[in-house]
Amino acid sequence: MGLYPGAPYEYLASANGLVFTAGACPLDEDGHVVEPGDLEAQAVRTVENLFTALRAAGAGADELLKTTVYVVANDRADLVRVWNAVAGRLGRAPSTLLGVSMLGYPDQLVEIEAIATTRSD
Repeated sequence: MGLYPGAPYEYLASANGLVFTAGACPLDEDGHVVEPGDLEAQAVRTVENLFTALRAAGAGADELLKTTVYVVANDRADLVRVWNAVAGRLGRAPSTLLGVSMLGYPDQLVEIEAIATTRSD
């Protein structure tokens, strides 16, 4: 599954009941970053894109095993803003929250990668 038509990489892979995603990004259907400068709006769109990919693989929020949230930030307050925007949507899976200096797309401020399962325990 690609992020959008023409995406230069695969968005997820699955094996043995596990789903591994590339970092979900705040992209629209044409591959453009949404809401430049708005951490919370980008965080919400990133989660929506993540869940779209997980659904395609037969998983969802309840099947998340681990997430990593990357935020372009120099201030911990920005990390907290993004976490507050995504935490309720990601559930209680273990998660790592990181501040980084840049991400792959121009104007991109948030990225979330995940591991999920398609099996229920």
